[in-house]
Amino acid sequence: MRAAEHGYPVIPLTRTKLPALRSPHHDHHTHGTHHTHDEPVAPPCHGSCGRLGHGVHDATTDPLTIRRMFAAAPWATGYGIACGRAPHHLVGIDLDTKHGADGHTALRLIAAAHGFPLPPTVTVLTPSGGRHLWFTGPPAPPVPNSAGRLAPGIDVRGAGGYLVGPGSLTTHGRYVLAPDAPRHPAPAPPTLLALLLPPLGTPTPPPYATAHGRRQPPAAALLRFVRTSPRGQRNTRLFWAACRAYEAGLGPELAERLVAAARHTGLPESEARATLASASHH
Repeated sequence: MRAAEHGYPVIPLTRTKLPALRSPHHDHHTHGTHHTHDEPVAPPCHGSCGRLGHGVHDATTDPLTIRRMFAAAPWATGYGIACGRAPHHLVGIDLDTKHGADGHTALRLIAAAHGFPLPPTVTVLTPSGGRHLWFTGPPAPPVPNSAGRLAPGIDVRGAGGYLVGPGSLTTHGRYVLAPDAPRHPAPAPPTLLALLLPPLGTPTPPPYATAHGRRQPPAAALLRFVRTSPRGQRNTRLFWAACRAYEAGLGPELAERLVAAARHTGLPESEARATLASASHH
């Protein structure tokens, strides 16, 4: 497989984007022995048993093992690429467009707010209209997986996660490489990596928090983020933007303009004001 030849560890996936091989411990977990409260429970197996079926932990670049996996799962219609593994230590940025989200716009706003460029990189187009951006990361510390922490519509695939590989067929269509994108992943911008890594020994703050010297997004960017909200995402975007404004001490100053931006999208004024009130106490 071409991906493995380029150093990307792979596993077979089903049409539902799940690992195609069933866990060899499935029957043991569902019908096996019952542990007493005093008996220690063994940690989950990640492949030390020598059998296949451990999800992303099976991912490999070894051609013989890959052929063995796909032979054991002839129903597989795609493949997953493990993130966080050598040599690329891949970090995947999943920009979603489902349910009214606009991850692409959100990422551009984050980049503008923190003053870093987004370099051209491998881009995979998803059947739902989203895109996956591939970046290389450092060997350590590992970038964790997250869903919506950076902003609505942005998920992150790091250590222990995987990306659906280009060419994979799913129930919703095929994943394809963007024709005008580079064929090799760019290094992740250091500032973006800092946003993806939780501060050591402290709770994970929002990506626009003022702590640790992080800058707040410009007021204009917050207002534009709310003003361009599609149906199904209006309240979520307003709440998120209002939280960032209050964290920066701009809440009272921007409140009326945020309400006006929300009303521009069709959100009732009473609902917008209730959302701002919730954000002010968040």
